[in-house]
Amino acid sequence: MEEQELRAFVEIVNQYFERQTGRLPDLGTPYLGEPSALPIYDFTGVIGISGNRPGCVYFTAHRDLLRNLLLRVGEPDLSDDNLSDLVGEVANTISGNARRVFGPDFMISVPVVVAGNAKAIQVPRNVKAYILPLRWHKQEAALVASLQ
Repeated sequence: MEEQELRAFVEIVNQYFERQTGRLPDLGTPYLGEPSALPIYDFTGVIGISGNRPGCVYFTAHRDLLRNLLLRVGEPDLSDDNLSDLVGEVANTISGNARRVFGPDFMISVPVVVAGNAKAIQVPRNVKAYILPLRWHKQEAALVASLQ
């Protein structure tokens, strides 16, 4: 992935949180991750990518971050079902917005949501995985992009 493409993901994450909450997340420095040691938190929304840049994008967050995000947007139902829906929505929105950078052949799947121990999440072995760590309301989350 080129630097400008990585910057686009940074901007998209910032825009998502600012629009939804009025508050930017604290973004860490993006880094390359090993496929066997990628961040996976309580809830993860995975988007498969096909077309001109096959791979995947996923957003993973701790339960408390997602609860705070739901409360911030006025949703009082903090059930696991709603947390799962939210993490899938975040991953879908970020990936969908990336299409303006990668073009119309950047085809995204519907989100697959994994709660709890998400050892089954695998990125393509022959493709680098870039990790964008973030904190919002003192809770950690990460966006992982692994695209050819």
